[in-house]
Amino acid sequence: MRLYVDQDLCISCGACVGICPEVFDWNEEEKAWVVKDPVPAELMEVSREAMDACPTEAILEK
Repeated sequence: MRLYVDQDLCISCGACVGICPEVFDWNEEEKAWVVKDPVPAELMEVSREAMDACPTEAILEK
């Protein structure tokens, strides 16, 4: 699975980084971004949890 964070939709709430810091981190604009692309198989389930937790649905599949 390949993910990206739409920077125009991200409000920096931190849900994704809090749920799955192995895949999501902060960039220099203090918005979330994907640091593991593609997402390793063992992190797919928790990455989907992070996607579901995003209040603006900014995390999308490529």
